[in-house]
Amino acid sequence: MPGPSLLVALCGALLCVPGLSASSGPCSPNPCHNDAECELIDGSRRGDIFTQYVCRCSPGYTGVHCETSCATPLGMERGSITDAQISASSVHLGFMGLQRWAPELARLHRTGIVNAWTASNYDHNPWIQVNLLRKMLVTGVVTQGASRAGSAEYLKSFKVAYSMDGRKFQILKDDSGLMDKVYVGNVDNNGLKVNMFDTPLETQYLRLVPIVCHRGCTVRFELLGCELNGCSDPLGMKDNTIPDKQITASSVFRTWGLSAFSWFPFYGRLDRQGKFNAWTAQSNSASEWLQIDLGTQKQVTGIITQGARDFGHVQYVAAYKIAHSDNGQNWTEYHEQGSTESKIFPGNLDNESHKKNVFETPFLARFVRILPVAWHNRITLRVELLGC
Repeated sequence: MPGPSLLVALCGALLCVPGLSASSGPCSPNPCHNDAECELIDGSRRGDIFTQYVCRCSPGYTGVHCETSCATPLGMERGSITDAQISASSVHLGFMGLQRWAPELARLHRTGIVNAWTASNYDHNPWIQVNLLRKMLVTGVVTQGASRAGSAEYLKSFKVAYSMDGRKFQILKDDSGLMDKVYVGNVDNNGLKVNMFDTPLETQYLRLVPIVCHRGCTVRFELLGCELNGCSDPLGMKDNTIPDKQITASSVFRTWGLSAFSWFPFYGRLDRQGKFNAWTAQSNSASEWLQIDLGTQKQVTGIITQGARDFGHVQYVAAYKIAHSDNGQNWTEYHEQGSTESKIFPGNLDNESHKKNVFETPFLARFVRILPVAWHNRITLRVELLGC
């Protein structure tokens, strides 16, 4: 059985009375958002009046009042889920073994001649899985087929399995709790089919298990969900909420030494476009840094990094540390609980993909610094901070 959502767990802890309703009291008017069901609980009553309730959230919502959407893409299409996080039971090799329909190609809307994952023809128990690297809330999946050798291929039906350790998997069950849930898949090679789970999953590994395939077991997909802590909003780099003057750096690189070709720190915004679209440090040195002033103290829970190109040369930060400060003068380098060593985060592997890192211990700070420790060609960054 899938793990209970946070709200269902709360309900269980407070002794829910299934089916109980009232025309007045805590559930009238309904305090739950998004058409969620309000349920009275037998845990705090005054005479015959119940004074507590729980909101049973429909799939895709979380929060005390089911007010928070939890159905954002987790990174298959955009690339924040890296190739190394995607694996499969087998791979189809087409056109005399020259075409490899590999699991890392199974990204929604991917284009090209070879643009999806296909299981081997000899694989009788195929699957494809994603390692989310940490426990997250997964609420649904979007699937898409592809065209191989001019013919449509897709999953007509599939099951969903999940695991915390990548070794022992459980299959999602149907409403009875006895039978494996079989999800209806696609009807063609290009349309999208959205399936939301009845109960959000708290899991690190999620696996799609094809049941009935049209021609071949071929899929492109996206996972939907959110961070467990519910606090992973972009803090303003990409959308320019953080003004240019609050983004500073240790130095600025100038292509060919020309001021007109400067890679300023305020260019270091995630997905910025143009010939000069990132921050680049003047030197390749571990003493370089990019600093973001959030304006006020905020909870910071993660970061997304991206590289860039300088006239065709791929540049990115491959590893970095994080430091934070309340006053911009006294800095604390991030380290995980139980460790005295500063955490080194894995960075990018190319100039365009997103690389997301979530802080196991979120911190409160006004100022955040990215401290590169390894890079390709030049120290170059585009960044978004996550938190609330």
